[in-house]
Amino acid sequence: MALFLAGPIAYCVYIAFTDLQLTGQAASSFVGFDNFTAAFHDDAFLNAVRLTLVFTFLSSIVGQNTLGLALAALMKRASKPVRTVTGAVVVTAWVLPEVVAGFLLYAFFRREGTLNAILDQLGLPSQNWLFTLPILAVSFANVWRGTAFSMLVYSAALDEIPAEITEAAEMDGANAWQRLWHVTLPMIRRSIGTNLMLNTLQTLSVFGLIWVMTRGGPSNRSQTLPLFMYEQAFQKSMIGYGTAVALLLLVVGSLFSVVYMRLLRSEP
Repeated sequence: MALFLAGPIAYCVYIAFTDLQLTGQAASSFVGFDNFTAAFHDDAFLNAVRLTLVFTFLSSIVGQNTLGLALAALMKRASKPVRTVTGAVVVTAWVLPEVVAGFLLYAFFRREGTLNAILDQLGLPSQNWLFTLPILAVSFANVWRGTAFSMLVYSAALDEIPAEITEAAEMDGANAWQRLWHVTLPMIRRSIGTNLMLNTLQTLSVFGLIWVMTRGGPSNRSQTLPLFMYEQAFQKSMIGYGTAVALLLLVVGSLFSVVYMRLLRSEP
């Protein structure tokens, strides 16, 4: 653990406080908090932070979490053949390599892609989705690829709810919405918190999917923090600045984790 985890992390923390570059520099020097100060005065960094939060909220907190719970609830009531087919289709999207999934969704959203072909057949206006709504396109792609994890988590959680509790609520006159809100959700609260935390941390680090679909464009309108970090560190050769951005991304993930952990601890 010290050699392969703690050591590299400590070295990255050190690099973040230097002006280390990949090329054009004989030696690096300690610059203190200059990299972090530069980041918060960099409009491109602030844009990446905003897009990262939008991407995480749409594709993880709302998209994967809600759709995964809905699929799990529907599959619980479905017949075995339907559950088998649905589970296989959803899980297939999850196990695809990220680059392959990115190319599939690129082919779906591009101007000559599947989505516009369907809209043309329906007589609806088409557009270049990767140009007009890039952050929504990559958010949808992440929902499509990652919903299976939430579905599996919630399927296991719903199976743990005793049937007699739901039947008692139904006999007391509770409708489907009331049973969901007052019985199901409170009983799977810990699963919801755990799923949100894991999904959020995974979504914050998504790189390959967005890189394949848009490369952060056009005009940085889908450039999240991982892509901004890559650009600064490896395209512009500013390793020190890029590592500082990586540490800030780590702080963002830690803040989300703290919030979720406090919610779990406050469980009555």
